[in-house]
Amino acid sequence: MTAALLALRRPVDDDRGSATTQLVLVLPALLLIALLTVQFALAWHARHIAQFAAERALAAARAEDGTTADGQARARRSLAALGSRVLASPTVAVERTREQTTVRVSGTVMRVLPVPGLVLHASGTASGPTERLTTPTGDRP
Repeated sequence: MTAALLALRRPVDDDRGSATTQLVLVLPALLLIALLTVQFALAWHARHIAQFAAERALAAARAEDGTTADGQARARRSLAALGSRVLASPTVAVERTREQTTVRVSGTVMRVLPVPGLVLHASGTASGPTERLTTPTGDRP
């Protein structure tokens, strides 16, 4: 028998090369899923960074002798200490009234995947009463 006849007699259900084809098709999908998992984990982490900075800023801004500038400075220091790559372009807004102080920290999450339109934002908000000295009747001394 010649080689051509042997090739014709080969079974039709030959699976040679199918593992390579499957790997070529499945591996990019698995890598995309892994990178998306990392991207959303970074978003979760950035949210915690923003919340921590907001809570630290609230502690500084709501004190009796605190100011909005004190809160913003404390938030900036906290963000710098935690690293600014995860929460990019952070903004800090501090509102202080006689009764209530509120701090909002927000920014964009570092991108792992260069997917158009996939821009994640993270923010944290902390609010509490503004500290002030009062008498037992509630009046200022």
